[in-house]
Amino acid sequence: GLLLAMHYTADTNLAFSSVAHMCRDVQFGWLIRNLHANGASFFFICIYLHIGRGIYYGSYLNKETWNIGVILLLTLMATAFVGYVLPWGQMSFWGATVITNLFSAIPYIGQTLVEWAWGGFSVDNPTLTRFFALHFLLPFAIVGLTLVHLTFLHDTGSNNPTGVPSDCDKIPFHPYYTVKDILGFALMISLLVSLALFSPNLLGDPENFTPANPLVTPPHIKPEWYFLFAYAILRSIPNKLGGVLALAASILVLFLMPLLHTSKLRSMTFRPISQILFWALVANVL
Repeated sequence: GLLLAMHYTADTNLAFSSVAHMCRDVQFGWLIRNLHANGASFFFICIYLHIGRGIYYGSYLNKETWNIGVILLLTLMATAFVGYVLPWGQMSFWGATVITNLFSAIPYIGQTLVEWAWGGFSVDNPTLTRFFALHFLLPFAIVGLTLVHLTFLHDTGSNNPTGVPSDCDKIPFHPYYTVKDILGFALMISLLVSLALFSPNLLGDPENFTPANPLVTPPHIKPEWYFLFAYAILRSIPNKLGGVLALAASILVLFLMPLLHTSKLRSMTFRPISQILFWALVANVL
């Protein structure tokens, strides 16, 4: 991201061509960009697996760790959204227009809020400039929150698949866990590199190869795959405010997880009915 920022120009007239220039004229610019774009997808795969694992094994009972994790997810989603706008293709522009416009559904202050976010009366140069600033800034906020996340986790220690204390079975993190984790890293990195080298545009929208044009709306406005579950919820409700509330609720519901836990068992390992509901949720999201 840092290397991309060195070559990127946050201006509506230059953004699209600066990205094209990067892919054509910068040493390995194409590779850096493809790893950055697809790296985001892999990050979301890891995050969703991590959240699913947390729900399955009752990790949400570490309340502080869990709540900071949800805040991390929200920050990450904001970062990915503002980043998607930067290449200033058709889907970037219209995605920004549609999603920022949702704030106008907020009663009384909505319209003022949207115009304040846009820096004008439509998505334009001021919007692009501030989105670039935010896309640069927010990852540092994510790093900071991650440290807080780990600090709270360190306070209680992590959970295990059975959901019972395992203090007597603890082993040194290094070399055991470090070696175990390297396998996962190697697997993910090889998959990421394969995707970035063999079909880098597989997950992207072809519409984004067209420079942004405020006068032409793309036939299908849709986000990247990792936001589709939220966007589907938004679009499935005919009322604007209702859709916005449902979209927000689809993520904020994670805050309720610690309050909704009534079982005497922490983990779902020995709860087959909860397992059925859990896998139904997974299938539904997919």
